[in-house]
Amino acid sequence: MTEKEINNLLVNIRNFFLNSDKSIHKARNEIKIIDYKNKELVVKSFKVPHFINRIVYTFFRDSKAKKSYDNSVRIIDYVPKPIGYIEFKKFGLLYDSYYVSENFQYDFTIRELLFDDDFQDKKLILKLFAKFTSDLHENNIYHLDYSPGNILIKKTTDGYIFKIVDVNRMKFIKFDLDTRAKNFSRIWFNDDDLTYVAKEYMKLNDIKDNVFLERTLYYSRKHKQKTELKKRIRKW
Repeated sequence: MTEKEINNLLVNIRNFFLNSDKSIHKARNEIKIIDYKNKELVVKSFKVPHFINRIVYTFFRDSKAKKSYDNSVRIIDYVPKPIGYIEFKKFGLLYDSYYVSENFQYDFTIRELLFDDDFQDKKLILKLFAKFTSDLHENNIYHLDYSPGNILIKKTTDGYIFKIVDVNRMKFIKFDLDTRAKNFSRIWFNDDDLTYVAKEYMKLNDIKDNVFLERTLYYSRKHKQKTELKKRIRKW
């Protein structure tokens, strides 16, 4: 798309978003697919922040839409192609905002592997996932919501392609072993699958100390326990 076409898309994004009936996720934020200039695009509409955060995102911190775009441009090989973002203000403060990317037509996410031991090519996919994660870490990319629904996978004739989404919460850091282990904690693998992934990761990074494996399992179990506790508290 030309710069003029992208600008026209962004300026009119509210109308494009409202008129699309292809909603693929609706919770705190909503994600829709729109058709524009013979391309399928994914548009993420961020929830209007409460009043204090409207001040924060206007004067002190980048909006989630801007961070999504800036981070995606910085790690472009690992995400669906970014197109742009736009922010709208009301009474001088951030109101609604949108981030647009090309639609990466993935076949499944890591979530589909979690409870299916017979998933086709499961061991290969887990091995490639270890490699993908290692590549992120070697490029100082620390995705703070590295969870099953945010890891998209597409099968090709040459193998599998991995992409990450929801990248507004991200840091760029030098990894130590503990941080590497902790970044696996939200994936929700069972202990056997996580052990396999961790060992493949250790081979790739020449890690011979089993403390890494122990820490990876520890952080995973800790995250699961914390999540289950929150669920029980909500029920009470």
